[in-house]
Amino acid sequence: QVQLVESGGGLVQAGGSLRLSCAASGGTFRTTRMAWFRKVPGKEREFVAAINWSGSIRNYADSVKGRFTIFGDNAKNTVYLQMNSLKPEDTGVYYCAGGATRGIWDYWGQGTQVTVSL
Repeated sequence: QVQLVESGGGLVQAGGSLRLSCAASGGTFRTTRMAWFRKVPGKEREFVAAINWSGSIRNYADSVKGRFTIFGDNAKNTVYLQMNSLKPEDTGVYYCAGGATRGIWDYWGQGTQVTVSL
């Protein structure tokens, strides 16, 4: 069973940066793609960014393009989300997800809170 553990969330002022980490264990060969989603208050959970383990394919939500970067470290089985120029509307719980089929996410982390203040 694949386990995903997020870390790196916290409180930051608008315009600041945070880096989230997602450490995968327990059979990462079962995943070919990793992603970040977020649950913003008052909204449905939404896609943020995705990457395949080779790093050759990356996708971003329009709302974070140019500000967020997803990248991975295969040696550490860890995926990161570098978040720059943060805005209050980026506030939410960020979840790491893993899957083997495009559009299907079989494994989820417990989430990490990101709060951006004015």
